[in-house]
Amino acid sequence: MATLVVCSGGLDSVTLAHRVAAEGDLAGLVTFDYGQRHRKELDYATVAAERLGAPHDLVDLSPLGRHLTGSALTDDVDVPEGHYTAANMALTVVPNRNPILFTIAFGIAASRGWDGVAAAVHSGDHHVYPDCRPEFVEAFAAMERQALEGMGEVAFHTPFVTWSKAAIVAEGARLGVPFEATWSCYQGEGVHCGRCGTCVERREAFFEAGVADPTAYADPDYWQTVTADNA
Repeated sequence: MATLVVCSGGLDSVTLAHRVAAEGDLAGLVTFDYGQRHRKELDYATVAAERLGAPHDLVDLSPLGRHLTGSALTDDVDVPEGHYTAANMALTVVPNRNPILFTIAFGIAASRGWDGVAAAVHSGDHHVYPDCRPEFVEAFAAMERQALEGMGEVAFHTPFVTWSKAAIVAEGARLGVPFEATWSCYQGEGVHCGRCGTCVERREAFFEAGVADPTAYADPDYWQTVTADNA
């Protein structure tokens, strides 16, 4: 099996890359610049590829990204803080992002004769991002079977789709993933802010997994405050 991993440079996708590599199936990594507000994740994806000795494609979609407006990930919009909720995290949705990125990944894999594409969507994203849900994964895989008929079979691997973030952290710890060399924060500062939705989710995941968090945060205790407020 030769699998292309969609790797943003975040904790989930880097862990997935390590898992696929450990299974002996890693053909390469692909990362997308879709005009996101900072390049920190892209740099960490490059580091992951170098560490794993894998080919790495960085696809420039920034011209397209300029048309996918209204998201705090692409526009000058305040990044929401605190726990993921349908209300506050709606500002982080980039319309149709995953279908666009995954379609390109499937095209790359098919053109190179590779057998699969892997993505790190997980259960923590389900209530906010419709293109991370099992129903989407199933429908997208069916679409690609039709789109690539006669040109080879490319499987869609989403092993974390029903996993919690804590389970992914536990898997990364088992695989020896250098978590400090991953980036989750929506801000692009020197260290993780500790306050945005992905930082809070990241902090909680390490806590729930019982794994030491090596990440430097500007506000390392904020997640406990919002957790207490929601208790």
